Amino acid sequence: MKTVAWLSVLVLAGCAAEARKCESCRCSPAERPDAVTAQGHPLTLLGRTPLVGEPAPDFDAVDGEFKPVRLHDFRGEAVLIAAVPSLDTGVCAKETKRFFEEAKALPKNATILTVSMDLPFAQKRFCEQEKMEGARVLSDCVSRSFGLSYGVLIKDRGLLARSIFVVSRSGEIVYEEIVPELSHEPNYEAALSALKKAAGEP
Repeated sequence: MKTVAWLSVLVLAGCAAEARKCESCRCSPAERPDAVTAQGHPLTLLGRTPLVGEPAPDFDAVDGEFKPVRLHDFRGEAVLIAAVPSLDTGVCAKETKRFFEEAKALPKNATILTVSMDLPFAQKRFCEQEKMEGARVLSDCVSRSFGLSYGVLIKDRGLLARSIFVVSRSGEIVYEEIVPELSHEPNYEAALSALKKAAGEP
């Protein structure tokens, strides 16, 4: 337990250091005021969201064992990236479990990734509690690489806006949805349809 506690402190310190680095950078990330809402309260997003048809930005995240994971690791596969604010909330938990179940019926060249700012320890515990063995849940806490590269990092909260991106096997964005209200679920059917099409299913 002491080891876990110390690792948590180190991770949080790393996140804080990264935030200070961003604040001191001359090239501040683009700000998009009122881009989404939380219970009707407007929020500002940082970074630029890539458009459909553009190359999907690579990003650095970590899995439950703190091993680095990049989008580039899934080259040649169709990938659905589901960003959620926190697995500790009911809507995010429901969405993550829904995509996990849907992933079981997908072709082998299709992958679903869930990304949040939750600590890897919390993500791993969530997957174990929900019996989601094999789920690909990643943390953006260390570098905020995904949030800034995809324009879904919420300013002042350090969380990710609920959003969906589907990347083709050739590495292009073919579908995206930034859910306007954080408490709402995404359009599962449209996202999964785009993923299957990107994987080559008729």
